Parts: sequence; structure tokens; C-alpha cells
Amino acid sequence: MPKKYRNKDVSPVSWYVASYIERFKVVAEDDSNENKRCVAWENTILIKAATPDEAYLKAIEEAKNGNEPYENSDGVLVQFVFEGLTSLLPVYEELEDGSEIMWAEHENKAIKTVKSMVKEKSELEVFSKD
Repeated sequence: MPKKYRNKDVSPVSWYVASYIERFKVVAEDDSNENKRCVAWENTILIKAATPDEAYLKAIEEAKNGNEPYENSDGVLVQFVFEGLTSLLPVYEELEDGSEIMWAEHENKAIKTVKSMVKEKSELEVFSKD
């Protein structure tokens, strides 16, 4: 018998937005101490899938892609370590300019707090200067 999903959990356009977290490590370093500081990235990707279960499996496969150890420019063996998914959401509209693909609810916030979340153009990630 096929698995039953709630309508809101299935993308009518077969697209899902998946976020995952991975951390960077030097292969030779012991990372058994979970209080040890590290650099981590949360990445968000689009997944084409017919069901939430398929999207889940494809998201994990994609996130783990490229996590093999490699030698960096200093000759040190390093790698990204996939830790897991942080979010999996269905997309409800065909993808085109202006399609909503993600949202977040911020409850019980002061108006000034909401306004403080807005960034100037130069503060947006795409315009950041390294």
C-alpha cells in the first residue's frame, strides 16, 4: 500500500527545498569532543521528487556529494562532514520569477525587532565584500 501524505506535505509541482548542515574538518584532528569549535555551513538546495520520501533520500545523497577528503593548498588533508538535514519543505508553485520557495514565521516580535531584521543592499550576502 502506498504511503499516505498530508496534502500540504506534497509538492504539486514536484519540487522541494532542502537545507542541510555540514562542517569543515582537518582529517587528522580528533573531533570526538563535541564542544570543540568548528566552521559549519547550512546550505539550501532544490530537489525534484515525486514524494517527500524521495525528496528526503535525494537531498541526503546530494548533500553528501563532494564530502570526500582532499588536500588543501597547504597540503593538509581536509573534508566537509555532512551532519544532516535541517529542513525539507515542498514548493507549491511552478518555479519562475517571484515564486515563493521558503518562508519563516516570526511570532510575538516587536515592530522594531521586525524592522531591525531588514538589511541594507550592501549588507545582503550577494553584495558582501570579502
